[in-house]
Amino acid sequence: QVQLVESGGGLVQAGGSLRLSCAASGRTFSSYAMGWFRQAPGKEREFVGAISRSGGTTYYADSVKGRFTISRDNAKNTVYLQMNSLKPGDTAGYYCAGRQSIVVVTTADEYRYWGQGTQVTVSS
Repeated sequence: QVQLVESGGGLVQAGGSLRLSCAASGRTFSSYAMGWFRQAPGKEREFVGAISRSGGTTYYADSVKGRFTISRDNAKNTVYLQMNSLKPGDTAGYYCAGRQSIVVVTTADEYRYWGQGTQVTVSS
């Protein structure tokens, strides 16, 4: 079992950057594929990005490709989401998620463990 805690959200102007962090408890973080999702008010939770256990494979939603980068540091039990060129449409609660598997997936239902989320607000 792993517990996830996100941080790094906040208010930023359009065009700005933020880096989200997701710290995981436990000694088996390197056995978890990780994902980032977001949910805006009145909308369904949507996939943002995912990363394999080693960090060698990443996937992104088309809406963030080229602007967001997901990475991880297994020595620090942390996964990151670097967000550049932010747009007002990126405003949402951002959640990290983990699944103890070698397979990287993009659907929320496939992830068993979730953090509490961190809010990102992008002003125009």
